[in-house]
Amino acid sequence: MTNYFPIHLNIEYKTVVIVGGGHVATQKVASLLLAKANVVIISPTLHETLVPLAESGQITWREKAFEPRDLDDASLIIAATNEPAVNDAVQEAAQHWQLLNRADAQGASDFITPATVRRGPLVLTVSTSGASPALARKIKKDLALQFDDVYEDYVCFLQQARLMVTATFEKGEKRSTALKALLEPSLLEWTRSGDIEKREAFLQQLLTGESQ
Repeated sequence: MTNYFPIHLNIEYKTVVIVGGGHVATQKVASLLLAKANVVIISPTLHETLVPLAESGQITWREKAFEPRDLDDASLIIAATNEPAVNDAVQEAAQHWQLLNRADAQGASDFITPATVRRGPLVLTVSTSGASPALARKIKKDLALQFDDVYEDYVCFLQQARLMVTATFEKGEKRSTALKALLEPSLLEWTRSGDIEKREAFLQQLLTGESQ
């Protein structure tokens, strides 16, 4: 079994080519758009759920059969057709610097896409390296319950609070202590209950050194 190296890629405005416009393509597109990728689909047909995205310009659909030149500008490539011969052609045409995911042959892929839970800046990913996709989906559901929608606001607050702390304190013990204090459980509780004033008051006391 392949031992994958976990990594989060910045693909903002980079071109991702998906060869195939069916069910697998629909699964990939949503995550790619969240990452602000430039999504190009090569396929004679397009799944009905993707048509509005193509019509609105959110994705590019090239209504055609695959040709090697379709990969020229791609940073990532996803071979997602139900025809092994076409996926073979995509794999053969991919350059060494282009990362390939082949939906029908994990062993031939440079990368796989894990089950993902997103809460704003918080991204939780689960992979069994292909051993049990069902287990990955189950763990994803468990994580989605544990880290509910409140975490988006909470993590965004922590992001801004961290910037304020690093701008207020020089690198050293005071900054380190203040950053650790941001993990005070009450901050999550106040976020969940909507007590934003208490949360902000805590932060201000932290910045002025009153809570130290």
